[in-house]
Amino acid sequence: MRAAFLSLALTMPAAAQAPCATDAMVVFDGSASMAEIGFDTGATNRITDARAAMARVMPDVEKVRRIGLVTYGPGPEGSCDGIRLRFPPIDAAAAQMKAELDALEPNGLTPLAAAVQHAAEVLSYRLQPAIVVLVTDGNETCGGRPCALGRTLAATAADLTIHVIGYKAESDFFSWNNPEASQIPKGDTVAKCLSDATGGRFVSTQTVEELVEALQETLGCALIGQIQPAPRTKSGSTPAVMLAPS
Repeated sequence: MRAAFLSLALTMPAAAQAPCATDAMVVFDGSASMAEIGFDTGATNRITDARAAMARVMPDVEKVRRIGLVTYGPGPEGSCDGIRLRFPPIDAAAAQMKAELDALEPNGLTPLAAAVQHAAEVLSYRLQPAIVVLVTDGNETCGGRPCALGRTLAATAADLTIHVIGYKAESDFFSWNNPEASQIPKGDTVAKCLSDATGGRFVSTQTVEELVEALQETLGCALIGQIQPAPRTKSGSTPAVMLAPS
């Protein structure tokens, strides 16, 4: 019997891809700023773009990896209590991911450090390999310390990798919100500390296409051999999945 192996067509070298057996948690920013559209008055808001990117990526990712979801933000205005485990890593997560994100109403602040820690705990990161992918448009605003957390998680993990994807992320110039801001390059979000400490990737994105690519790179994996460049369609887009014969 011949088996079909799926490998995501990513730009990331195959050696850098995580094993498909490793469960992953997406930590998704649902704070009030995700409702903003920025300076382009013709643009959709950030959460609409992020939902669209996840909806494009998940049908392919769910074929090769179990995915779970933690969100933060929604809750009383100005609250830091909006961290929610939507579901732990499951097979065929695309439909549930879409349903949860479509129902998410942006509000509240940004307790990203606590949300990432919660996701790591769900993955039993001290006992087994684990991946966390943080999708955010901003910085910690609830007193958390991502840099200190990153060092602690790295020191206590069996094998934890945290990837940080900034979508239209802006640095926070108010130092009282980010006491660790001096530890990162000027203009970067303090969440970069999390990826730096755990060997993950920090990807700054400004468009839906860039966000899709970043999600493919961080959630996808190569099952066999090296990842081959994906053929481009007539529209110029790159298919997310390629089939490789056994």
